[in-house]
Amino acid sequence: MPTGMEEIDNAVDGTESPEVDSKYRLIILAAKRSKQLQRGAQPRIDIDPQKHKPTRIALEEVIRGRVHFSIKEEEIKSPGGVGGQ
Repeated sequence: MPTGMEEIDNAVDGTESPEVDSKYRLIILAAKRSKQLQRGAQPRIDIDPQKHKPTRIALEEVIRGRVHFSIKEEEIKSPGGVGGQ
């Protein structure tokens, strides 16, 4: 049986969604989804919420590509304001 870190490594390597490109992004997505589940959202996979914790359900949802997200590009501002002054 794989350990938690092995499972995350395998999830990042084998995920269906190309946007999940790092362990960090996977964990952030699962954490946000876990909060939604704790606040009453329904699981997006066929799993018994009475037998599994929200964090486990959320991680599985992200791995299976059931959690959709977008990456926002932030504008890089030059130090010192306009014109670099």
